[in-house]
Amino acid sequence: MDLTHYVAGPYATRLMATQGADVIKIERPGFGDPSRHLGPFPDDNPDPEKSGLFLALNCSKKSVTLDLKKSTGKNIFLEMLGWADVVVENYQPRVMASLGLDYETLKGIKPELVMTSISNFGQTGPYRDYSAREINLYALGGLMYITGDPDREPLHMGVRLAQYGAGQNGFVGTLSALWHRDSTGQGQQVDVAISEYLSTILENALSQYSYTGSNFRRTGNRGYGRAAWGPYPCKDGYVGVIAGPDHRWPQVSELMEIGALADPKFDDRAGRGANADELDGLMLPWLLEHRKREIFEKAQDMGLAFAYVASPEDILGWEHLRERDYFTKVLHPVAGELEYPVGPYQPRGIDWELNPAPTLGQHNQEVYGDLLGFSKEDLVRLREMGVV
Repeated sequence: MDLTHYVAGPYATRLMATQGADVIKIERPGFGDPSRHLGPFPDDNPDPEKSGLFLALNCSKKSVTLDLKKSTGKNIFLEMLGWADVVVENYQPRVMASLGLDYETLKGIKPELVMTSISNFGQTGPYRDYSAREINLYALGGLMYITGDPDREPLHMGVRLAQYGAGQNGFVGTLSALWHRDSTGQGQQVDVAISEYLSTILENALSQYSYTGSNFRRTGNRGYGRAAWGPYPCKDGYVGVIAGPDHRWPQVSELMEIGALADPKFDDRAGRGANADELDGLMLPWLLEHRKREIFEKAQDMGLAFAYVASPEDILGWEHLRERDYFTKVLHPVAGELEYPVGPYQPRGIDWELNPAPTLGQHNQEVYGDLLGFSKEDLVRLREMGVV
């Protein structure tokens, strides 16, 4: 049973649904998951059945509408609980308790239930009921502190990394809890804090402070005394130059056919860092004359770990991903045919099941009629009451 909305929770349940779980998404009558009302939309024309964000995050689920604030809606939810192995929700912690549907209550009804709760700051602690947006989470999780140039303000990354990372943690935590249930017969609540996901990936920043008492500094593209390291402009975008390890430096000079790069003062990282501006001045004219794919592929053929900054167009057209069957096309009854990444990994012997995301309340008859035994007349009354 999926009580999630926006990104983190729906991504966790998308991973479950596209690997074969039966996921019933419970949405607010008449409005649905708020992500239905966020873009991108085709031709910038808002339509709750055509939101690119919603469609991507809710493949292979079933949608029912249910107002959990109404007593009848709450009773229907509790009837459905008998069917479910897992409940996933990503409300603020106070919400489920206010509805009388918190884990302690549900555990009393069904001790083997696994309930996964994803929230900004977790189910406990003084910040548990605080609100946050992605920029707040980057700041409070610590990732913003180490991102950017040393003489500039901290930077926010351009994607919802915190949401997707927490969604993956929710997916893995749910699987662990199910294994525990299968071994012991007892369910549990999985408590995922989005901010803690970000703190977990701070590389060596926390260790550095723990060991030395000094804070990690933002380093930008010339971090750790490196030069010829990071994104550089080229003829059609940006290419990632990676000058390392030191014994590979002669190949950089060979790649660019610039004899001056073979000067011994550039041979090691310290020398390149001390002469970074001169090094950039030598490389940039050559880089600006060549295309990113050409530079990347030629460098890789020489054993250099170059890359290029790929646009969404590059990714969708990348033959490497096509050959790996990374994308699949899904035909939605309203939005039409759309293309999605299949999943974040490739399980051998198990196929991802990507069916179109549901329209709002698409499965009311199937779930309430077939699963709970409600008649068509019952559903008409429930709609008139605003329950579904």
